[in-house]
Amino acid sequence: MPIMFILFQKLKVIDLRKEFEIQGCVEVAADLSQEVFWNKFIGFIEANDWTFGGGINEIVDGFYINSDGTKGRYVLNE
Repeated sequence: MPIMFILFQKLKVIDLRKEFEIQGCVEVAADLSQEVFWNKFIGFIEANDWTFGGGINEIVDGFYINSDGTKGRYVLNE
């Protein structure tokens, strides 16, 4: 076998990838927990063999919800 063919077989082919930056909100039923939403969202990403880098914030009536469940700052006060 030619040396170039052997080398090509041993090299891992790197997939060319690109990213989409998402800036927005997803509106859901009031009784859907952040955990259930997150698991469904990440499940969708992984089912398509994609990756996600980022975080999540819960918003109720225009206010971020703190980790202790209290209202945080208003979303438009940035």
